[in-house]
Amino acid sequence: MKRKYILKSPVKTAKFARLIAKAIDLFIVMFLSVFLYPLGIILGLIYIGVCDSLRGGQSVGKKFIGFAVISLEDGSPCSLKQSIKRNLPFIVPIAFTIIPILGWIFAFILGIILISVELILLFKLDSGHRLGDVMADTSVVTSDKARVDTGRAKSWFKSSEEDGSTV
Repeated sequence: MKRKYILKSPVKTAKFARLIAKAIDLFIVMFLSVFLYPLGIILGLIYIGVCDSLRGGQSVGKKFIGFAVISLEDGSPCSLKQSIKRNLPFIVPIAFTIIPILGWIFAFILGIILISVELILLFKLDSGHRLGDVMADTSVVTSDKARVDTGRAKSWFKSSEEDGSTV
């Protein structure tokens, strides 16, 4: 009997695992925001901004799934600056939720747009990078340092002439 699987490749499985890791982190933000409103929103913004620079590039969600964020510039764990940059598509809409009613509506609309762009890039780019990865020049790898070749091992911002390769 031939079985049909939803996730037929390890790369697709890794992309869905990344979604689960981000969902865990966003659940933490939502929990803080709902139960400690309005201070919880500020705490959530701080968490989502710094989360990928904690514990060697692992947020709570990435630690749970077994991933880490690295810099494509030198392979080091994600820095604070890169963490803030890579999470801007989530930080900006969440920041608007501080404003009651109109801020919530604007945050919802902007969030839908930015998350859609994130998902489209994640699933359409062969490398599996999302908008935040491109903005911060980072990549997500397994935390045990075993890396899957995603086809994009160089910085997004160096030209092929600078690094001597021909892409």
